Amino acid sequence: QVQLVESGGGSVQVGDSLRLSCAASGYTSTSNCMAWFRQAPGKEREGVATIHTGGGSETYSDSVKGRFTISQAKNTVYLQMNSLKPEDTAMYYCAARLSTTCRSWDLSDHRYFPYWGQGTQVTVSS
Repeated sequence: QVQLVESGGGSVQVGDSLRLSCAASGYTSTSNCMAWFRQAPGKEREGVATIHTGGGSETYSDSVKGRFTISQAKNTVYLQMNSLKPEDTAMYYCAARLSTTCRSWDLSDHRYFPYWGQGTQVTVSS
C-alpha cells in the first residue's frame, strides 16, 4: 500500500525559508515521478514541482522557479522553499506516479498522479 506522509509546514514571515519532506513507502519501483502540488482556499490545486527519482530531472512552475528546489534522498522527497511570499500560503501535497518518468505537462493537472499524501500547511505572513 503506497503511503506518502508530508511534514515540515508551518507559519513563517515573508522572506523566510521552509523545507517540506515527503516520506514515501509501500512500493519497490525506483523510477517514479514525484511531485509537489499546493492548494490555497478557494483555488484549484496547483502544480509546484516534479522530480524523476530514477534520473533526478526536475521541473518547476513559473511561480516558484528560482525560489523552490525539489530533491530526493532514498525514499524521501524534499521541497526547499526560499524567499517565501504571502501568495505561497497553501496546503502543500506530495504526489506520486510509479514506474514512469515525469512529463513536461505533469504540473498542469493533479489527476495525472494517483497517489497523494494528506498535506502540510504553509502560511506566510507579511
